[in-house]
Amino acid sequence: MYHEVTYSQLAQRRKDRIIAAVLAVLLCIVLAFAFKASADVSRKQAVTSVRDSIVEAALQCAAVEGSYPSSLSHLEQRYGLVINHDDYVINYEWLADNIPPSVTVVAR
Repeated sequence: MYHEVTYSQLAQRRKDRIIAAVLAVLLCIVLAFAFKASADVSRKQAVTSVRDSIVEAALQCAAVEGSYPSSLSHLEQRYGLVINHDDYVINYEWLADNIPPSVTVVAR
């Protein structure tokens, strides 16, 4: 059976397609922003985790040896601390045997 399509129906179809395309683009933009926000939160949590691991290893060293370690490599060699130096910049400042070191971790 033949069904004639009117100009108003064609115009309505065109509007529906444009609306669908705009909604699809908006959805992609929202998903991109959500993914970036999620990645930022994950990166911050990773930095915090690395810093906490270093501080924990330093406290363990102070409990076992009676003094805080003078370098980060001491923790890596003797206490099994494993750090990906390609992903993080670590500033480990040791002042004295009886003062906890200052630890700053920044993601690259």
